[in-house]
Amino acid sequence: MDFDLLIRNAKTRKGGEELTDIGIVGGKIKKIAKNLTGKAEKTIDAEGKLVTESFVNGHLHLCKVYTLDMVGEEALSSYAGGSMGGAMTAIELAAKVKERYDEKWIIENVRKALKLAVKFGNTHIRAFADTDTKAKLEGVKALIKAREEFKDSVEVQVVAFPQDGVVRDPGAEDYVRQAMDLGADVVGGIPWIEYTEEDEKRHIDLMFEIAKKYDKDISMLIDDAGDPTLKTLEMLAVKTIEEGWEGRVTAQHARAMQLYPDPYYRKVEALLKNAKIGVISDPQTGPLHARVIELYNAGVGIALGQDDISDAYYPYGRNNMLEVAFLASHLLWMTTLADMEILYDLITVRAAQALGISDYGLQEGKAAHLVVLREESVREALRNHQEPRRVIKGGRDVTISP
Repeated sequence: MDFDLLIRNAKTRKGGEELTDIGIVGGKIKKIAKNLTGKAEKTIDAEGKLVTESFVNGHLHLCKVYTLDMVGEEALSSYAGGSMGGAMTAIELAAKVKERYDEKWIIENVRKALKLAVKFGNTHIRAFADTDTKAKLEGVKALIKAREEFKDSVEVQVVAFPQDGVVRDPGAEDYVRQAMDLGADVVGGIPWIEYTEEDEKRHIDLMFEIAKKYDKDISMLIDDAGDPTLKTLEMLAVKTIEEGWEGRVTAQHARAMQLYPDPYYRKVEALLKNAKIGVISDPQTGPLHARVIELYNAGVGIALGQDDISDAYYPYGRNNMLEVAFLASHLLWMTTLADMEILYDLITVRAAQALGISDYGLQEGKAAHLVVLREESVREALRNHQEPRRVIKGGRDVTISP
């Protein structure tokens, strides 16, 4: 058997200490077996290091990367302070940067962030672009342009995101529709930012209307504040089931979930399962977070995201999902070997599940999106959280040389 790419002497997460070969043809994993024979256009010797699926980032505000210095720290302290009671204030303060939005400087920041994504083996990103009366379409245009530039090394799913609401920001709905006409991939939303429960429901209804018209998936920032009375996650799940959009909706954050009374949480958990909604948690960017372990144990499509890179909400970030998992290990007290395996799932296979990416996995017949790590175990990979030795996207070696 001949291969386009052959990875030899690979350790896998399920293979124990045994080494195996991975043969790739036409961008797909053709064969996984010991001592594969045949010619290969290119061979990579993993030298006994761990080979896994590449990393998936289900939440990144890509139009905002590297804008912290333009905004200042006031929004940062409001968002991360205490029990996140100032989360809405932080969003309003951060919106000032959008008065200066221009595709020309946004694209340069985006390119910088996506180069880091490739460096750290992050081959799939759900990328949010503010789409409202302040940002207009500048962020969307930059992300669509970058999506095409980087399509061979990282899949960028552009989310048209009405950051300031649609009822409280008249005209934002029209910009979301225009963004879909331009080629955005996903309809966004942030219903909790609206002032009343009626407006929250209206927000969700309008975004579903657009998603159904364009036959697109939905990603919404949900209940991202320290308020246990927020219920837009429940609203989203109910609407998803009513519209038959199961498996096509993702909820980002859902931080208020941590404060829910347990009986109410159980109801929401059941709704999430029935609606097949994926939840992306970003515990490193705020003091509250979704109930990651409970959702995982319940079979909900829970995953981790980067969320921000040096913007008004978070001063760090490298598009490095191993780093995100390393931080989550501490913040969620997930420090056993079994916990580490779960964390690795949350940035690979579970993240793909949450985003509805089906052609993914270290299995024969799946697309070859892989990383060859510098370590031999998940524990060491999380401990070091450094860039992989090799990054494979669609069967092509896209590794960025030092």
